[in-house]
Amino acid sequence: MFKLNFKIAFRNICKNSLSSFINVAGLSVGMASCLLLLMYAHQEWNHDKQFKQATNTYQAMVNLYDDHGEVTRTIGLSANVLAATLKESFPEIMEVSRTTSQYDRLIARENNSLKVKSRYADPAFLKVFNFEFIHGHPERALSAPNSIVLTESTALRFFGTTNVLNKALTFENQAKLKVTGVIKDLPANITYGFEALTPWALFENLNSWPANPNWGNKDFFTLITLRPEANIDGLNNKLNGFVAKHNSVIREDVFLYPLHKLHLYGDFANGKAVGGQIQQVRLFVGLSFGILLIACINFVNLSTAHAKKRAKEVGVKKVIGASRRSLIYQFLLESFLLTAISMIFAITFVELSLPWFNHLLDIKVAIEYFNPYYALAFLGFLVLTSGLAGFYPAFYLSRFNAMQAFKQQHKSGGLQGISLRQVMVVLQFSFAVMLIALTITIYKQLNAIKNRPLGYESNALVEIPHEGLLYQKYDLLKTRLLASGAVTAVTQSSNSVTNKDSSIRGLLWPGMPASGKLVDFDQIYTTYDFLKTTGINIIVGRDFKKEIASDSAALLLSSKAVKVMNLQQPLGAQIVYQGEKRHVVGVFEEIVWGDRSKFSAPMVIAFADGISDVITMRLNPEKSVTESTNMVNEILQEINPNFPVDIRFIDHLNELKLKKESNLATLAQLFGGLAISISCFGLYGLSAYSAVQRTKEIGVRKVLGASVTELMQLLSFSFLKLVFIAMMVSFPVSYYLMKEWLSGFEIQTTISLSIFLLTAGFTLLLSLFTVSWQTYRAATANPVNALKYE
Repeated sequence: MFKLNFKIAFRNICKNSLSSFINVAGLSVGMASCLLLLMYAHQEWNHDKQFKQATNTYQAMVNLYDDHGEVTRTIGLSANVLAATLKESFPEIMEVSRTTSQYDRLIARENNSLKVKSRYADPAFLKVFNFEFIHGHPERALSAPNSIVLTESTALRFFGTTNVLNKALTFENQAKLKVTGVIKDLPANITYGFEALTPWALFENLNSWPANPNWGNKDFFTLITLRPEANIDGLNNKLNGFVAKHNSVIREDVFLYPLHKLHLYGDFANGKAVGGQIQQVRLFVGLSFGILLIACINFVNLSTAHAKKRAKEVGVKKVIGASRRSLIYQFLLESFLLTAISMIFAITFVELSLPWFNHLLDIKVAIEYFNPYYALAFLGFLVLTSGLAGFYPAFYLSRFNAMQAFKQQHKSGGLQGISLRQVMVVLQFSFAVMLIALTITIYKQLNAIKNRPLGYESNALVEIPHEGLLYQKYDLLKTRLLASGAVTAVTQSSNSVTNKDSSIRGLLWPGMPASGKLVDFDQIYTTYDFLKTTGINIIVGRDFKKEIASDSAALLLSSKAVKVMNLQQPLGAQIVYQGEKRHVVGVFEEIVWGDRSKFSAPMVIAFADGISDVITMRLNPEKSVTESTNMVNEILQEINPNFPVDIRFIDHLNELKLKKESNLATLAQLFGGLAISISCFGLYGLSAYSAVQRTKEIGVRKVLGASVTELMQLLSFSFLKLVFIAMMVSFPVSYYLMKEWLSGFEIQTTISLSIFLLTAGFTLLLSLFTVSWQTYRAATANPVNALKYE
């Protein structure tokens, strides 16, 4: 029986080639889109959940308060003394470790020098995360100051093998290290990844300041593993006022937050998690199932549209004794066969798309064909899709009784003249219209952020890391660069002009209220020519000058800082900065330093010689970019030969800051386009069958004098009416979703009427184009042939 039903199903698929093609095309694209988006969502959902102690691992977070006791912001950085103090104070804590941010560090083996993603960490870091060691032991790997742990691929890059224990490497041209461990490569979806791990003791040996106990300097991450029996709520209650016991001046509280939730729920407001990456995950999950639902609706619509053709088949089978159950089984088998074919194409599409998809989102997802969980997931996905697509058509087609089938008197299943097929078309296009409106909004928001004035001239501005011999030879480098004509200005600073990485509170100024001590200021340390090089606009005053000795104790304030301080005469004002008096020599326009979608904080630029991580240069506009960068490259190789040259364009760094929004816009455009395409596939199929079913009516109307235009309007109106209803249904929902998404940005674009008009025009034109070919063919057909139909 199965073999017979399989043959019948296969013959029906071949016989109805157009609808089969549309079904397979729609389902395969819908399933491929759904699989890609679900693989991404799965990767994001499992962020930091790969380790044995994942559910007991926490990150110390800090709530900063204002003078009224309100939380001004929540940060993940903490003081260098917090880890040891927590460990001593709370027996619930099993392991605690400090770690730094990940930086590119120069590591060399003989003549082989490479920049490697590295971080410093306490030895307990290897206990917080149970990395899989290939060689070495986690208990001893970071115990010595001159040790280093490598990932498998990093060891292969340097030595060609992983069996490299006790091999020597040079770190940043400053220390000789010994390989004490090699671990398996880390997955992409962990927060604290690295290619090389070095001990905290080395960090303190190479830099004096990290060893100085300082509750006010928050530059590090503190990671904690609690004992299984520990009560996190009770421990967080104990932490209230913990910092004040050790430093009464600081207005802040520490609390522990689950690390495996931080990636998804890392946005905080009033000290509470309010979301984060989870919004994008939910969006993509909803998008994935929405596209799959659209494809399934196509299947249902086209299958029920064939009811007139299949009615006689059902009638004959019932007359010769076929039960409704056997007919349902046959139609479900036909649906399963079509879905299985679509699944093969879908997996092919996914494999072809994965390299691009992974590159776009900077992730590493792949189909694990030999993983039993993947096999079960694919089987479940196949059964679910075939059930969604085939369940209703099977029951709908099998319900005809023999008499109705031969007379073709079956009902459409509608209510008060509204068929289920029409409802599904409305549902299908409603989802597609929402995607179009959201895509337009995302692009408007992205452009609003992109076009926001930066406050400095980013064109032809480049930077390099301040490293190696450049510390001792900075003045020589600056002289050589300016003499070469490759650049017109050079400066050094503690941070990039693109990257918000330091803030300070506790400044004192004339007329300051008591709450002023709790105002957070962004800060940059620099020396000379910073404003000249970056092109930051001076409102009043000047840049730091080498000829004026007192400028070594000077400050520059942003216009917002002047406003916050309420300084009527800012030039010459005395500001107590980090415990010493400084005078203001200039006021500059506020710049976009951090998130481009957020308002700028007040900023202070302080003169500080010897505190520099970045050298910034402005390329000479009279030379080509290639010529200038080649000259800069040659000079750097001469002065700092042991370090590879890493020239970064500021415009590119600013683009990277918008990567998340740009990726979202690209994905919304792509999958929104697929959704509308699948919907149009279905509309095309329905218009084709509608034209066939109304062949005789069209012939009669033509004989009675109807024009081609009138017939096209008649045939097109019923479909365009459904699309119009879909827009009316989806626009209020779209508005709500757009408002919700935009609420995550401080600087927002407006949701204008033009978005809905553009969406409506695009959708109607596309729908009209989809049905016009079929309606034109039907309207121009010979009426004699039409009247002979059936």
